[in-house]
Amino acid sequence: MRGVYTNVVQIRQKIFTEVARMAYEGGDYSRIIDLPYKIIPGEVATYRESVFLERAIVEERLRLAIGLPLRKMTEHAPVSQGIEESAIAEKYYDPPLVNIIKFACHACPDNEVKVTDACQGCLANPCKEVCPKDAISIVNGRSVIDQEKCIKCGKCMKVCPYGAIMKMERPCAKACGVDAIGTDELGRADIDYDRCVSCGMCLVNCPFGAIADKSQIFQTIHAIKSDSPVYVALAPAFVGQWGKELPSEKVREAFQMLGFADVVEVAVGADLCTIEEARDFMEEVPEKQPFMGTSCCPAWSVMAKKLFPEFAPYISMALTPMVLTGRLIKKEHPGCKVVFVGPCAAKKLEASRRTIRSDVDFVLTFEEVMGMFEAKGIDFGEITKPGVLSNSSADGRGFAVSGGVASAVVNCIHEMDPNREVKVANAESLRDCREMLEQARKGVYDGYLLEGMACPGGCVGGAGTLKSPTMSKGQIKLNMKKAKYQNALANHYKEHLESLEEKE
Repeated sequence: MRGVYTNVVQIRQKIFTEVARMAYEGGDYSRIIDLPYKIIPGEVATYRESVFLERAIVEERLRLAIGLPLRKMTEHAPVSQGIEESAIAEKYYDPPLVNIIKFACHACPDNEVKVTDACQGCLANPCKEVCPKDAISIVNGRSVIDQEKCIKCGKCMKVCPYGAIMKMERPCAKACGVDAIGTDELGRADIDYDRCVSCGMCLVNCPFGAIADKSQIFQTIHAIKSDSPVYVALAPAFVGQWGKELPSEKVREAFQMLGFADVVEVAVGADLCTIEEARDFMEEVPEKQPFMGTSCCPAWSVMAKKLFPEFAPYISMALTPMVLTGRLIKKEHPGCKVVFVGPCAAKKLEASRRTIRSDVDFVLTFEEVMGMFEAKGIDFGEITKPGVLSNSSADGRGFAVSGGVASAVVNCIHEMDPNREVKVANAESLRDCREMLEQARKGVYDGYLLEGMACPGGCVGGAGTLKSPTMSKGQIKLNMKKAKYQNALANHYKEHLESLEEKE
């Protein structure tokens, strides 16, 4: 539902704004108890059956936005519990990253075939005739399905002349490409964290706002207020995310108004990642391994390693653009902190890995940063010093869209070896990524470069984006045309690649 300003999006943004405002203002954080009444004012419920339920849900979302865990429903605890300990200039939250607020869950019917009001009670009753389990009967001239007998084969749906039969699927489960969403004993959604890769697709597809990930807004702002300079590593998908009033030329000053020292495009790191993956592919495929998968999407790479462990060695070991950019910033500015700002929930987990946590201190989504802009009351129209963010290549900026990573790597390989043929396959949702790897298991993609993107459309469809993927893709293409260079090898930062890799 990216790009559609729903009630769920509105509440989520209000929460990010209030948490950011509280962090900027400082003082006694126990005043968090007043925020649910500010976000949900009045005596009458607006969204649910009870204003008290609405505020209780907001309380849990506030806690998650501060990095705090959900409270146990069976025990009393104030909404402010743990907030003082979280008011630090360091990364702060415990897993799990993605959480279900159980009393906000609608307990949606899952995987049920139902007859809708469109049923016309026809004479032919083809639905009844084709059902292999006699699960359909005619009651008062209309079709009725016995759910205990139904095997969800879908034959009745296909033959209904009115399209009156539909399959009900829980939206979060339908969106989950690794089948990590199940049902608890009360019929509510439940996450299997052994399968979950924290892509956030369940979060943005729950129409009841019952799923949320933990944020680092609170801690990032405390870092900004500290003595250490904080730099932004800005993902390629940022273009147009904060509206036409904030074009890429004004982004640097906008972030400096939030208190950040400066901004570096992660497209620079994407160029370095491109060179590294191009070299790996040329050295490894097909002599040492049948194919190579790209590395930059953490949800895709974790999914591949979890569900297809035999393919783990075939996923590129190249450092991701986020990590390379973080290392580059810290090399140029010793003692600073780095916050990655992007579209991705899974990057929060990537940045928490033992080998990476010193390179990237915080991860924020575009949506969370919008809360910071709102909290500071920043008027983008007042920005008077537009400027170029970096000298990244067009290919590096193209990492934001599906197919962009593979295209960049292929272009780089052709620069190194014009005669080298590179076959490519790409997928842009975890379900499609799984199908691609199933085909690879059969040998279909031997000799290929496989690009996996967890989100539909690529990074522009990530859980932390504000605009529709289609609109964002067009903005990315325009930004690519503005690039000074086309190919990653033209990036002068490539001279630092070896030293950045050595830290691993």
